[in-house]
Amino acid sequence: MILALDIGNTNIVIGCIEDGKILSSSRIATNRNRTVDEYAVDFQSIFLLNQIHPDHIEGCIISSVVPPLVDTLVSTLKKVSGKTPLVVGPGVKTGLNIRIDNPAQLGSDLVAAAVAANAEYTKPIILVDLGTATTVSVIDEYGSYLGGMIIPGVQISQEALTSRTSLLQSITFDAPIHVIGTNTNDCMKSGAIYGNAVMIDGIADLIEDTLKKEFTVIATGGLANCIIPYCRRKIILDENLLLKGLWLIYEKNKDSHKQ
Repeated sequence: MILALDIGNTNIVIGCIEDGKILSSSRIATNRNRTVDEYAVDFQSIFLLNQIHPDHIEGCIISSVVPPLVDTLVSTLKKVSGKTPLVVGPGVKTGLNIRIDNPAQLGSDLVAAAVAANAEYTKPIILVDLGTATTVSVIDEYGSYLGGMIIPGVQISQEALTSRTSLLQSITFDAPIHVIGTNTNDCMKSGAIYGNAVMIDGIADLIEDTLKKEFTVIATGGLANCIIPYCRRKIILDENLLLKGLWLIYEKNKDSHKQ
């Protein structure tokens, strides 16, 4: 069994994976100010809740878009598992051909998700990740990563809206009964849910029109299950895509990685 971590700007996703099967998936809040011991307590609680024994952990892997937290979480994993984690980055084999201007700029979370999408789904692929930011990745029929888009995320867009307006309050991300809201709360929900759903549909259409191909569209990320059900086109929802990718990357590198 391996322990896979995706350190995001909002949440840290923690997955326990054995032979490619995800045994458990948990989330804790990302906090740059927490210590190794504080994170270790969270991990021990997650192990207890999911009946995971640390002695059964054979290795660990980390992807991160929060560089200041990498050393903290590396030390945490050493403390709770006794293993030195593999950190996705330069020098780590992924098998992904990255054709952007500067491949080093591609976030390790997008790399991991693209690796899993390549392995599991029919190409070409449009991959939408609805997290702190909404990212769109385009993978061609040969499995090469062509590029994509970065869009302000659903939640931070709403936070920006409410922080700059006096009469608009925070909302939950459940769709209103009607597309056309009849009160402020439902109007905001409709804008957040249906507005983002239409945006995703439109972006997929635009990419297909631009490249003259039909794409498999896959969605992942913490807010995907709130938005994707309201899209009009067929979109595959795979909430564990990133963890699957981390497993595949770990398998490619485990023989050369020193625990």
